[in-house]
Amino acid sequence: MRSFPFFSVMALTVCAVAACKKSAPQAAGGVPDFHKPADPAFAQQAPDSFRARLSTTQGDVVILVHRAWAPHGTDRFYNLVRSGFYDGVRFFRVIPGFMAQFGIHGDTGVTAAWRPRTIPDDPVRATNGRGMVTYATAGPATRTTQIFINYGDNRRLDGSGFAPFGQVIEGMDVVDKLYGGYGEGAPSGRGPEQYRLNVEGEKYLARQFPKLDKINKATVE
Repeated sequence: MRSFPFFSVMALTVCAVAACKKSAPQAAGGVPDFHKPADPAFAQQAPDSFRARLSTTQGDVVILVHRAWAPHGTDRFYNLVRSGFYDGVRFFRVIPGFMAQFGIHGDTGVTAAWRPRTIPDDPVRATNGRGMVTYATAGPATRTTQIFINYGDNRRLDGSGFAPFGQVIEGMDVVDKLYGGYGEGAPSGRGPEQYRLNVEGEKYLARQFPKLDKINKATVE
């Protein structure tokens, strides 16, 4: 999210229509080119609902996404998951009892490319309860790629514009196992400093926070 005084959370039905399965932008060798977020292939409309499977270092987590809850957020998440953007991305901010956050890419060039690619805010139509999945934000109209999963009753976030777009329907016990020993990010705690993560990437986390769990692969089902 950003950046509240007391915290900073910076900033899925299989599609039956063939058009919903358009391929993501491809760089040389068939690898998605995340350095080009303006490519129209990253802007496909998501199905009304779909499941996203996050295969993590602790096990699988399945998120059921509802486009009606937050259309802009759903479309962005759909394109990031199906393209492989989250593969290898770490849960860099895990605070037991509060939330588990991920979404900063390990490649600093990719992070820089997506930073200005914000999406419009969605009205809050669901509540930030346990298992609900929501975008982190640094304030109005700042959502990009960072997501958090609520551990408990965080309905206080509803009034600040944090709009859930999905819910964990399988594997919440896996989310509970994500390593949270580092706590809040620096300078408030011992966890990763988001500025350094943005400019140093995965090397920073691997060197100083090796126990952080990661998403091995994210897929749309």
